[in-house]
Amino acid sequence: MSRHYPDAPRIGVSVLCVRDDFVLMIKRGKSPFKGYWSLPGGLVELGESLRNAAERELLEETGVKAGLGVPVETFDSIQRDDAGLVSSHYVLTVFSGPYLSGEVSAGDDAADARWILPSDIDNLQTTPGTPQRIRRLMQA
Repeated sequence: MSRHYPDAPRIGVSVLCVRDDFVLMIKRGKSPFKGYWSLPGGLVELGESLRNAAERELLEETGVKAGLGVPVETFDSIQRDDAGLVSSHYVLTVFSGPYLSGEVSAGDDAADARWILPSDIDNLQTTPGTPQRIRRLMQA
């Protein structure tokens, strides 16, 4: 199924990985939102659990492993074109956990990956709602 003008929502995951006071973020290397900073994540593969998908995507995009627990949030990301047609629709489940191991390096769909202070996120071009989501989940 196409990611652009899909005939059904796509299921994805993202990960809020924290180390000391820093958040692990990636710069997206592909559309949608190519060049924007976001939490690492991606699509769930057929037969894969949400948590396994989150662990896999985190490792593939950043080289890092985290201690992930239960999902902390699920939300829709729906984008429409100028005519009002749905150009993309993702249902995303967010996992959160502390850094466990690995050296950060951008891989797979990530153009860049790095540890960022939450206070610096507002200076970045991010995917919609990302700064607010990070602050809210870090306070929970």
